[in-house]
Amino acid sequence: MDWRDGFLVIGGKRLEYRVAGPSPATAPTIILLHEGLGCAALWRDFPERLSQATGFGVFAYSRAGYGASDPVSLPRPLDYMTREATEVLPPLLDAIGFQRGILMGHSDGATIAAIFGGSVIDHRVRGLVLMAPHFFAEPTGLAEIAKARDAYETTDLRAKLAKYHSNPDNAFRGWNDSWLHADFINWNVADVIDYWRIPVLGLQGRQDQYGTLDQIAEMETRSYAPVDVAILDDCKHAPHHEQPDQVLRHVSDFCTRLERIEAEKVALG
Repeated sequence: MDWRDGFLVIGGKRLEYRVAGPSPATAPTIILLHEGLGCAALWRDFPERLSQATGFGVFAYSRAGYGASDPVSLPRPLDYMTREATEVLPPLLDAIGFQRGILMGHSDGATIAAIFGGSVIDHRVRGLVLMAPHFFAEPTGLAEIAKARDAYETTDLRAKLAKYHSNPDNAFRGWNDSWLHADFINWNVADVIDYWRIPVLGLQGRQDQYGTLDQIAEMETRSYAPVDVAILDDCKHAPHHEQPDQVLRHVSDFCTRLERIEAEKVALG
């Protein structure tokens, strides 16, 4: 695989990263933002396939508390996704020499990308790809997260996570305890959609157990920016693993359109 692994320090935290394809300083780049229990390694071979399909470089990193990155202090603040989008991601993009590209996130990572798009002015970011995003808490999703807590305490889930996370308790508790906090039922960041000014692609599995299609509908009804949506059949919460070919096709088409827009801007001077 055309991976280059390494670490960088952002905000005093050592973060692991992996790069597929050309580096962010030399080509359009997709920044991959993982889910609430993910990390750079858990994207598996998807980043390489994504780079091959789009011609873009792909940069995946593990947020603090995940993978081989430094741990975080617990409990996490309930606005941890907003803090990642506004306090960590901007200096990270600067540190890697990011020139232009898109943010592509899954679950919590999609929410972080969405918040960045509506909160941070950065003209290098030309579009967003949001897989199974969360804009507000839903009782059905919280019930599934409670099931995950039970599985962590009674099954081999902790051992499975330990294969990918240096500190599985830090990773799991940082996510699970925040979502199951009594106040999290009132969490809502949908207002960031009102401030999007770049194209957005939304992807969600029709059988997603962690979020209903109301999350996607929120994007379609609120956004002033163009929003394309693909609802994938026979797919739950991880479209890039459950329907990777469809995801790659949709993202590749999205990137092609963005590059066409870029070329037209250049031609117009």
